[in-house]
Amino acid sequence: MWAHKGWLGKWFPGDTSAGSELSAYATWCTGVEGNTSFYAVPSEQASARWVEQVPPDFRFCFKLPRTITHDRRLQNAEGELADFLLRLEPMAPLLGPIQIQLPASLGPDSLPQLRSFLGRLPTSFDWAVEVRHLDFFVGGSAERPFDDLLASPGVNRVVLDSRTLFAVAPITTPEHDAWKAKPRVPVRPVATASQPLVRLIGRTDTDGSLDDWAPWYPKIAEWISRGLRPHVFAHTPDNLEAPRLARSVWERINDAMAPGALALAPLPTPRRPAEQLQVEV
Repeated sequence: MWAHKGWLGKWFPGDTSAGSELSAYATWCTGVEGNTSFYAVPSEQASARWVEQVPPDFRFCFKLPRTITHDRRLQNAEGELADFLLRLEPMAPLLGPIQIQLPASLGPDSLPQLRSFLGRLPTSFDWAVEVRHLDFFVGGSAERPFDDLLASPGVNRVVLDSRTLFAVAPITTPEHDAWKAKPRVPVRPVATASQPLVRLIGRTDTDGSLDDWAPWYPKIAEWISRGLRPHVFAHTPDNLEAPRLARSVWERINDAMAPGALALAPLPTPRRPAEQLQVEV
């Protein structure tokens, strides 16, 4: 997400107008998950507007519409897929991996239809698959075939880590809601292609989340040292602190880079509310 009412006057200037939040967000983060496309396909006009609001090194990681992944279950969806990609065409140079989020009901028996679907995808786009069936984790009999299926055509695996969210009993209403909505699956820090995508789901206590994610920082730094280009997204139940949290994750990954390794590219200078700037000067 790049728009949140709670960010106005806190992370974004208070006079940020509706529809221009992305330009403010792009001064805080260098990429975004396009979760809205899971529910509603953007228009070509909207895609063109979004491109105008971000720098050329910004990346959008959209999700395939649920009509393709959940309703049609990857079958007989050629028309929907073609329409979706056409609408994203204006932002093609700024696209990260497009996420194929599969429902938990698609398990090992569905690997043939996943293989068929991946084989029909245009190679001009990068792709990532997120699975939620437990047989694809912790050494399940389907895990190696699934990873091999992705690695062969160079499709990335989405790694979701919600352990921090579930490590402490929920207190706030957003935490209770997140406990009901977020998946609880084992964590497999596997890179099957050049752009692994990591989704970190924390709790309201952002400092606690940052500490819990400590094993990720050297892992992601190691991926970068191997020439991979990981995409990392950090969330909290209400996402109120997400812009600051994302930059803190970046700082810790940068600190974990091996001695002599190239530092990460610097983050942009954030556009902050005028009153916040006055306090910090």
